Amino acid sequence: MKADELKLVIFGAGLIGGSFSLALKNAGAVRETIGFGRSRNTLIEAEKLGILDRIGNDIALEMQDADLVLLATPVGQMGRIMAQIAPHLSKNTLVTDGGSTKGDVVRIARSTLGNGIAQFVPAHPIAGGEKSGPLAARADLFEGKKVVLTPLPQNSRSAINRLKAIWELCGAKVSEMTPDEHDEVFAAVSHLPHLLSFALVHDIASRENRDLLLSHAASGFRDFTRIAASSPEMWRDICISNRAALLHELERYMKELETLQAALSGNDFEKLEEIFSEARNIRSGWEPE
Repeated sequence: MKADELKLVIFGAGLIGGSFSLALKNAGAVRETIGFGRSRNTLIEAEKLGILDRIGNDIALEMQDADLVLLATPVGQMGRIMAQIAPHLSKNTLVTDGGSTKGDVVRIARSTLGNGIAQFVPAHPIAGGEKSGPLAARADLFEGKKVVLTPLPQNSRSAINRLKAIWELCGAKVSEMTPDEHDEVFAAVSHLPHLLSFALVHDIASRENRDLLLSHAASGFRDFTRIAASSPEMWRDICISNRAALLHELERYMKELETLQAALSGNDFEKLEEIFSEARNIRSGWEPE
């Protein structure tokens, strides 16, 4: 299979799936993109935007000669989709996903794909934003961004390298982790921040004087809560899917809050300054790649 001969089938033509299609089209790497999804209107919109060449109607038919299948739906939908495609996978079809959790997706894949598990290489593009849907998709979304592959023991090195090369055509920097490593890392640096952002906005919104509070909120509140505008369905699924690792991170964070609470209660100037200084030094010296 040459790069310019890809028949791409995507489930979920929103921000991630749509951007993946546009990036590969820009790279001249696909001959055709076919889309499936829950909303016919979303698929029609994606077709009008050039994300899709056509809307799929028959999964069995499209799987027969598909080169690459991307599952770009919330993780809660992936089991149903895997069960639908499993009986129809060609031996030459590579399957991957864009889910933000990996352990649960791998477990689902093992229970639904059967012998096709060797063709499934899990992945997580570290890109996106609070906006979703086809209108949010753009061809340069993955340019310079990280994509983490979490290969399975059943995956051949050629299958892994094949997917790596495809993501590199999108401009991504590709690395590898185990599924467990992935979920532990992203519970700390992605899933917990989203949980905290949602919680803060929910707390403010539940107060009688919320309009007054929001009218005086400035850049600090805006920057901290930007990610609370993300898809509730997607983040519900992510939090539940990675709940063990996320609960562990939440417990650590609550202990940190207890330390701050004790310092405030005790007028402990030195402890507050110590924590703030350590945090500032780390944050000042860090810039995302």
